[in-house]
Amino acid sequence: MKTKQYVTFLIGLLLAIITNAQQPNFLFILTDDQTYNAIHAMGNGDIKTPNMDRLVEEGVTFTNSFNQGSWSGAVCLASRCMLNTGQSVFRAAHNFSYLPNWGRVEGEKTSVPLWGEVLRENGYETFLSGKWHLSDTAVLNSFDFAHAIGEGMYETFDKNGDNQPGYHREKADDTPWRPWSPEFTGQWTPHVKDILYDENGQKKISATYTVQEHTSELYADNAINYLQTRAKSSDKPFFMYVAFNAPHDPRQSPKEFVDMYPPATITIPQNYLPEHPFDQGDSKIRDEQIAPFPRSKDAVQLHLSEYYAIITHADREIGRILKALKESGKGGNTYVILTSDHGLAVGQHGLMGKQNQYDHSVRMPLVIAGPGLKPGKKVEEMVYMQSMFATTCDLAGIKIPETVDFKSLKPLMTMEQAKGEDYILGAYKDLQRMVRSQKFKLIVYPKVGKIQLFDVANDPLEMNDLANEPTFRSVKKKLITKLKKQQKEMGDPLDLKPYFPDSF
Repeated sequence: MKTKQYVTFLIGLLLAIITNAQQPNFLFILTDDQTYNAIHAMGNGDIKTPNMDRLVEEGVTFTNSFNQGSWSGAVCLASRCMLNTGQSVFRAAHNFSYLPNWGRVEGEKTSVPLWGEVLRENGYETFLSGKWHLSDTAVLNSFDFAHAIGEGMYETFDKNGDNQPGYHREKADDTPWRPWSPEFTGQWTPHVKDILYDENGQKKISATYTVQEHTSELYADNAINYLQTRAKSSDKPFFMYVAFNAPHDPRQSPKEFVDMYPPATITIPQNYLPEHPFDQGDSKIRDEQIAPFPRSKDAVQLHLSEYYAIITHADREIGRILKALKESGKGGNTYVILTSDHGLAVGQHGLMGKQNQYDHSVRMPLVIAGPGLKPGKKVEEMVYMQSMFATTCDLAGIKIPETVDFKSLKPLMTMEQAKGEDYILGAYKDLQRMVRSQKFKLIVYPKVGKIQLFDVANDPLEMNDLANEPTFRSVKKKLITKLKKQQKEMGDPLDLKPYFPDSF
């Protein structure tokens, strides 16, 4: 009997080894606030991103990738909660144990399986370095190892403890604040935590400590160390979650990168406006205080120059990670995923932040490179960035949990005739709702009774509002019907009829 049990054990062990050998690794690289075209290879001639460009050349690029929205002014938090739960913006918000107290909403409490947790339970070793923005409970459920768990953002302060030098800046010399100076703290002095193991092998979160190193360099160092040690020697497949704070403000980077982008040389966006034409909701939120009102062209050039500089700096660090992956010998069986949590306005439509439904703020880069994928392929179908949970499970042969709302993108990467989303839903608090097809976009602002309609196929910068044009009345009506349908399917509790009784 003991012999049979031993043989059964050996067979199970062998099967586990074979399964692990066949399962791919995942290196997930997440930036913060990087809009969809803030990569040179995506048509932005002002910015230098050689390592991201190489990923575009080697992988599959989704040119229409979207964030579904936010229930909070901290859009980063909502995006990451959706990403790690796989749930829609209206369902993800109820996973109370995964959210900080300030990021929760009223209503039913849920707790669904997390992305890293599902991979870990299916044989993956899971690792985190960088911005997390969710709770310690979510970290411990998701990861075996974590070094330098970053905060949501790092405010800058001068020597007197004042944070105002980083705000309301129109020209570089308006305040003493300098993006390359560690004197102003912020990205240069991050407060971070780790996962520790006690003497009984139980995981816990360490006390917070401060590091005198730029966040992008710190997270890259930790990722490289993991690739050179555990990943290189382990038989387990790995899931690495490397999340940069860059290019979220404060947009700080070494002087050599800032000097690459003199503000006067920066192209002013075609859809630049001094101010947004109406109050879209949260018009004076912190993100919008970065530049003074009204936005001058000088201010937009200054902030874009610093935005590009911190992205180029992060690109260098991403290149270091990719080099370490290649040297580890694991690159051939690793999917590298590069994306961002959402985009950013930086002067477009008179806005600086991401608390809006324009493409510059709801679209982000999404590139996946790895075994079996066609290099340089472009997928124009519309998708949600939060599909990464389902996609990695699909690529690894792991059952996608029933709690996951967003569908796998594997068919779009491997099949020519696969379809994405017919319509994209967007939401911001109870202030904005959006529905978008490949051709048209409808944005609804219930608090101010405003509706916008854009022909995004012919007006991609969303400069010509067609909502009151009689010719487009039927298009508007159709999109309102689609919006109501999407709201119902995704569990949106907001009833728009009281705000627009004649339209809804």
